[in-house]
Amino acid sequence: MSQPCIICVAITGSLPRKENNPAVPITVDEQIESTQAAFEAGAVIAHCHVRNDDQTPSSDPEKFGRLMEGLKKHCPGMIIQFSTGGRSGAGEARGGMLPLKPDMASLSVGSNNFPNRVYENPPQLVEWLAEEMLKYGIKPEIEAFDLSHIHQAVALSKQGKLKTPLYVQFVMGVKNSMPADKPTFDFYIETLKRLAPEAQWCGAGIGANQYLLNEWSIAAGGHTRTGLEDNVRLNSKTLAPSNAALVARTVALCEKYQRPVATWQQAREMLGL
Repeated sequence: MSQPCIICVAITGSLPRKENNPAVPITVDEQIESTQAAFEAGAVIAHCHVRNDDQTPSSDPEKFGRLMEGLKKHCPGMIIQFSTGGRSGAGEARGGMLPLKPDMASLSVGSNNFPNRVYENPPQLVEWLAEEMLKYGIKPEIEAFDLSHIHQAVALSKQGKLKTPLYVQFVMGVKNSMPADKPTFDFYIETLKRLAPEAQWCGAGIGANQYLLNEWSIAAGGHTRTGLEDNVRLNSKTLAPSNAALVARTVALCEKYQRPVATWQQAREMLGL
C-alpha cells in the first residue's frame, strides 16, 4: 500500500476577504466551524491565521489561543499549525503565539518577492523563530518559495536548529516568486530526497494552481495543501462553497491515484508528533 496522503487545509490566510468569497471564515467561531467540516471531510492539519474584526490580519496570541481551544474541542486529534507569516506582523511579533505550543508552525527560511512587496525573512528572525519552535517543542513546516529555501532548511537542521525529520512544503504559483512549473517541482523533490532522505514533503499551489499542485503531489507520493487561504474558487466560474468542498476535491484526487487519505493518527506518526 502507498504512503497515506496528509491533507492540510489552510482555512483563512491573511488576504482573502468576504467580498472575494462569502465562505472565507474570519471570526474565530467561523474558523472553528469551517475547520470542523474540513476535518470531517479528510483534512488532518489546520494551517491557522487569525483576523481582526475588520478582516485585516492579526498576530494576536489571544485570538490564536481561542482558536486553538476551539479546534481541540471540536476537531480532536487534528494537527494545529500556526502561521508565523509576515503579513500578520513584523519582527518577533510573528512568533508571539508560539508559547501556546501548537503542534506545528510555518517557517519561511529565506526572503522572496510577493506580488506587491518583498517577503522579508532575515537570518536573525529565522533563527529566532526556529529557536522558539525548539524551545516549545513545535515542529516547523518549512515553506519553500525557492530552491534556496530547501538548502537553507537542510543546513539549519544539520546545525541542530530545526526539529527533524524535516517537513517541507513547496509553495508554487505566487506572482513574482516560483511559478507552478512541473520540471521545477520534480527537481524540488529530487533535491530534498538527496539532501534529506528522511524528510516528508507537501505541495501547495496558489490560486488556479491549487488543483495542479494537489494532483502533482498526490501522484508523486507526497502530501498536499488546499483551502480558501490559497484559492477561493472551485473553477474559473464557481466560488468554492467551503473549505470542506476543497478538501473533498483533494480526497477525490487521492482516490484517483489510489492514495489512502491519512488519518490524524497516521499523520502524527509520519510527522513525529
